[in-house]
Amino acid sequence: MAYTFQNLKDDIRSYTEVDDTVLTDAILTTMAKNAENRIYRDADSDDNRFYATSNLATGNRYVTIPSDLRVIRYVQLKNTNVTPNIQTFLEKKDTSYMAEFYDKPGTASGIPKYYANWDANFWVVSPTPNATYEITLAYIKQPASITTSNSTTTYLSNKYQDLLLYGTLVEAYG
Repeated sequence: MAYTFQNLKDDIRSYTEVDDTVLTDAILTTMAKNAENRIYRDADSDDNRFYATSNLATGNRYVTIPSDLRVIRYVQLKNTNVTPNIQTFLEKKDTSYMAEFYDKPGTASGIPKYYANWDANFWVVSPTPNATYEITLAYIKQPASITTSNSTTTYLSNKYQDLLLYGTLVEAYG
């Protein structure tokens, strides 16, 4: 049986013998979200792996982060300007490295070799692209939460009901 959020709340209250005046919906929502986040952090599942392909534009070193991104797995650059196409993986660096090594990004251009998280909306490549290049971002997405409604089911609630219940109880009682 797949868990819904209502089933999970009912089971937690039943197991703990505590009613909804103590374990309110707001408290159980926070506990369930924390449990889901911990499970997804500790266990890498294929259902959350995604790929986004786009093009780097000449002179623009910023790339928009997908809205559902949780963790970048790798970034692969495809140089379609040569035959045969050459594919390389970009090396992750800190933004301080980018600022020091490429302190004048407008003048330091070439085939990008590095990437870094820039802010909440962008990541950055260096050197600044001197041509258009195709990039593929492999990432772990932010999974759907069971807490969005009382009738919603998720990958965890469909496949691992026991883990979701246990994780939520651990959040409550350590």
